Amino acid sequence: MRQVRHPERDEITFIAVVAAFSDPIRVGLLRVLADGRERQWGELRAPVAKSTLSHHLRVLRDAGVTRTRQEGTRCYVELRREDLDARFPGLVDAVLHGAEGDDVGADVGVVDNASTSRPAG
Repeated sequence: MRQVRHPERDEITFIAVVAAFSDPIRVGLLRVLADGRERQWGELRAPVAKSTLSHHLRVLRDAGVTRTRQEGTRCYVELRREDLDARFPGLVDAVLHGAEGDDVGADVGVVDNASTSRPAG
């Protein structure tokens, strides 16, 4: 994986974040990452091809929603909750609340150790 650039906190824009939340898969990823845990990319489960999942993760990263780090051949992703809350207080909570109420992104989750899935959020 090439070295990726993450926007600084003050470079995160409202339009980029809202645009990143405009897709149900990305909202599902937000729901999964909202628990504050860093996730290995291979743990993430979504009803899309791996290349499409990578695209969604890149959109979230480029918008400043997530931070990605590489450790050897493994990639990890985490929600930039502190940065988002500082820039747009209450936005993440509002998106999460709306997503849960409408069940948006519920088909995105993590794969557990037994290779079965559990729902996000």
